[in-house]
Amino acid sequence: MQVRKMALAVGAGLLLFTTLAGAQGRKPGLWEITTTMTWQQSPFPPGMQMPPQAAAAFGGAPRTIQYCLTQEMIDKFGAPMPQQSPRQSCQVANVQKTANSMSADWICTGAMSGKGSMESHWSDNGTATGKLHFVGTMQMGANPTPIEWTSQSTSVYKGPDCGSVQPPPMPAQQQ
Repeated sequence: MQVRKMALAVGAGLLLFTTLAGAQGRKPGLWEITTTMTWQQSPFPPGMQMPPQAAAAFGGAPRTIQYCLTQEMIDKFGAPMPQQSPRQSCQVANVQKTANSMSADWICTGAMSGKGSMESHWSDNGTATGKLHFVGTMQMGANPTPIEWTSQSTSVYKGPDCGSVQPPPMPAQQQ
């Protein structure tokens, strides 16, 4: 009888721990992320109008996307990773994770080279905030041009099913 009560108590404790551990972390599934990017040092000369494709990607207006966050991304990084263009190669380094936050370095080479520091904080209610500050250069014609920008985001969990939204490729991680 005592062994049975002990087994039930241990089982209930493990179930409670598993439930609490899951509630404290990020949830895999569909997230809606709204990001605003601001330039501290733009590659475009003052008064020059950005080309339409650059204005859409790098303009100061908020941009909202649907993002499929996988359990693999949560386990490896703790948060969604910034998207990158085919003309650049970025890696994640120095990942630090806690129960409700992460921080890391974002190191890029290619058309945009430099280093960024990123952080993300989330809560049990399915919301999160993030920030990425990047300093480097962008290839503008024959010469690299200094750049500095900050991207701030808010995220809302939409549910466990990503539907037609595919997860982005996992970035490489420096050892």
